[in-house]
Amino acid sequence: MIPMPKGTHGKRMTPSMPQHNNFPMHRRSALARLAAFSALFRSSLAGAATQPLLQSLKPSPRMPVLFVGHGSPMNAIEDNAWLRSWQAMGKELMARQAKPQLIVCISAHWLTQGWQVTAMAQPQTIHDFGGFPQELHDVQYPAPGAPAIARSLAQEIKVPSGDRLALDTSQWGLDHGTWSVLKPMFPKADIPVLQLSMDYSRPPAEHFALGRQLHALRSRGVLVVGSGNIVHNLRATRNGAGPNETYDWGREFDTVVQDQIKKGQLDQLHKFQSLGAVAQQAHPSHEHYLPLLVAAGAVRPDEMPRFFNTGFQSASISMRSVLWG
Repeated sequence: MIPMPKGTHGKRMTPSMPQHNNFPMHRRSALARLAAFSALFRSSLAGAATQPLLQSLKPSPRMPVLFVGHGSPMNAIEDNAWLRSWQAMGKELMARQAKPQLIVCISAHWLTQGWQVTAMAQPQTIHDFGGFPQELHDVQYPAPGAPAIARSLAQEIKVPSGDRLALDTSQWGLDHGTWSVLKPMFPKADIPVLQLSMDYSRPPAEHFALGRQLHALRSRGVLVVGSGNIVHNLRATRNGAGPNETYDWGREFDTVVQDQIKKGQLDQLHKFQSLGAVAQQAHPSHEHYLPLLVAAGAVRPDEMPRFFNTGFQSASISMRSVLWG
C-alpha cells in the first residue's frame, strides 16, 4: 500500500509519495483500464444531473470552471494584487446573468485514502497551517454545505478503484485552499460549497478522469473551482522576490502547462512528470498540481481559457490562474 501523507484530517499535509510514471510493465493495461473508466464516467455523468436530489439545482447556462493559484494563506487578508484579482473575478462572475447555485471546490490541502466529499450542513472553517498571525486564524467563511446533493453525488460519481465517493459528515470542512480564494470572490458566503478530496496515491490521469464527471453539473449551476498552484516548491521560496522573478525550471514548467492549456491539450496535463527534473523541481510533491487536473477534466477542449494572476510568489510558487467559459 502506498502510504498516505501524515495528518489526513485537521492538519496541513506534506506528502512524500512515489511518482506514478514508473510502471512501464503495466502501462498498456493501465491505459486500457483508464479508457474504460473514462467511458463509464461519461455515461454516469449524463445521468447525474437528472437524479432527484440534483433536481434542486435548476438548469442553467453552463457555469465556468476556475483553477486558482492560491499561494500563501496570507493572500486572503493582505491587500495585494492577488487578492484584488480574486475580488474582481468574483464580481465578474456574480454580474453574469446566471449565478452559481453551488460551488464544488478541489483543494490541494485535503488528501485522503480514496475520494471523499464534504456532506455536512455547516462545514467548519479549517485553519490548516501554523506560524501565521492570529488575524488569519480568526478568519471564518460560514458558507453552507449541501448534504443532500453530496449524497446524490456519492451515488453517481464513480472512482477508478470501483468504490463509491465517500461522505465526510464531520471530520473536514473548508480548508484554506478553499476559503482563502472563495472569501474574496464571494464574501457573502451565501453559495453552498462542497469540497472534494483527492487520493494522492492514485495516478494523475485518474484525477483528470474524475474531473470529467463534473462537466454535466455545470449545466445545473455548479461552479467548479480547483485551488492549488501550477508551480509549488516551498523549499525554494525567496522572500521579497517580485512577481516576475522565478527560476529557470519554474518558468519552463509554467510555460509548458500554459501552452497545453492554450492549445486545448487538457488531456496531456496529467503527463507532467515526463518533464523529469523540471517537474520534480516544480513539484517535489504534486498535491498542488492535482486540482488543476480535476478542474481541467470538467472543461470541454474547445472552451477558450483566460489567464489571470500570471506571476510568481516568492519565486517558486506560480500564481497562474485560469477561467474557462
